[in-house]
Amino acid sequence: YYFRNPMGKLQKILDYIVFLKQSNNSHGIHSPFVFNLYNEVLNVKKDYYLYGPIESLRASYLSNHTLINMLDLGAGSTLGEAAQRKVSKIAATSLQSPKYAALLFRLVDYFQPKNIIELGTSLGITTCYLAKAVKNSDIISIEGNPALAEMAQHGFQKMGIKNITCKSGSFETHFLPTLKKSKQVDFILFDGNHRLAPTLQYFEEALPFANENSVFVFDDIYWSEEMKKAWETIKNHPKVTITVDLFEMGLVFFRTGQTKQHFKLRV
Repeated sequence: YYFRNPMGKLQKILDYIVFLKQSNNSHGIHSPFVFNLYNEVLNVKKDYYLYGPIESLRASYLSNHTLINMLDLGAGSTLGEAAQRKVSKIAATSLQSPKYAALLFRLVDYFQPKNIIELGTSLGITTCYLAKAVKNSDIISIEGNPALAEMAQHGFQKMGIKNITCKSGSFETHFLPTLKKSKQVDFILFDGNHRLAPTLQYFEEALPFANENSVFVFDDIYWSEEMKKAWETIKNHPKVTITVDLFEMGLVFFRTGQTKQHFKLRV
């Protein structure tokens, strides 16, 4: 994770110390919805048999030293900057950890969304976890780097996954049209641009398509000062009723009839 975090190891440790002081386990949860979510999803440790093949795919990427062209349209790069990186390096530094990929699997398995949008496919490991949790849902994953999108597609084929559509291109090009075509969206994973303005832009664009059962997941909410500001702004939005800060990611809910509450939970 430190490779993914430009603030560096020290800042993350400081943020995590503060998080630990402020966070709870199930004993500090006074919302029945969040209490059940914590005990039935977030704090579950068991492995599902579906994890093994996906982790084997990850292992194949970790041992793949092929160079591919990179085109980073998000934070940490000049727009359009091209370079070459080994697949193994991308797999080691840019993919969701097995722990949190499995957590996303359990979230999707629990809520059974009919449609899912993922911003930031990378090599498609997290996408595979999402797809295996709901085989009958439509998953659209958007990746700015054509080379990564192509490699992810090969991975989906290898895994026999057929409910993923991977779109190659900028989020600005694909996100809003995808939302409009879907008409409503049940689950969105925001994991592709870690800057303040774009994060809030995508959040605002998605809001009209959310319903009271929608789940928005923002990855790397402690990535930078900009992401921390974005998270605070999202928490305070009037349409948001419940948020759950897991440190590595933040969950956003729009459940009607609920008092606005924010939780920090250890998993």
